[in-house]
Amino acid sequence: MDYGALISRSFDYTRDALTGEWTRWILLAVLSFLQALTLSLVPLLSGYLVRVLSGKTPAPEVDNWGRLFVDGWKLNIIILVYIIPAVLVFLLFGGLGAVGMLASAAVGGDVVLTGAALVSILAGILLAGIVAIITAFVALFAILRFARTGRMGEAFNAGAIFSQIGGLGWGAWIIAIVVLLVLSFIYGIVAGALGPIPFVGWIIVLLLNAAFALFAARYLALVYEEAPAQA
Repeated sequence: MDYGALISRSFDYTRDALTGEWTRWILLAVLSFLQALTLSLVPLLSGYLVRVLSGKTPAPEVDNWGRLFVDGWKLNIIILVYIIPAVLVFLLFGGLGAVGMLASAAVGGDVVLTGAALVSILAGILLAGIVAIITAFVALFAILRFARTGRMGEAFNAGAIFSQIGGLGWGAWIIAIVVLLVLSFIYGIVAGALGPIPFVGWIIVLLLNAAFALFAARYLALVYEEAPAQA
């Protein structure tokens, strides 16, 4: 997989979508701010990104607000479902740790019980983190499958998802995500440097946030297209 070409094509897509299209760019920036302000309760930007993830070219217009809201919430639900395994692991070990703490307190602060409880809690955090990382790689592909098919149930079609990732190559998929994470880190540094600029810094960052979200969505869409089709 030519990651450089994917980045270049994603940049071109973003440039063509926003250059001279100030209405679209400003709308996306406003949607980004609104979604952050409402903690994704009004996920209109996510709904728009679902359209981009679906592979639409050129970039779709910002319209059909009801559809944006519904697709955004579908995306929210998919993410929440994929978070459940990590939460359950943490609650299991954290719960055992809490019981250990209570037992230790009941016997006057037993050092062994306290130590075991702390180990359980730390193990829960570590294992939950590992589970979260693993499920995140699957969840991202699941979101892409949902966007491509338009069917929410396809985000949980484990057989098709694992088959497509296998066809693409787990190594290629992981590297693709790592590349995007590196780009996100670099963008974060740039945004952090521009944000403090008096008066206009926050406006610049809002516009850049929208642009980077569009870029990232297109990048993932192109990566998905490298995978063999799966019914």
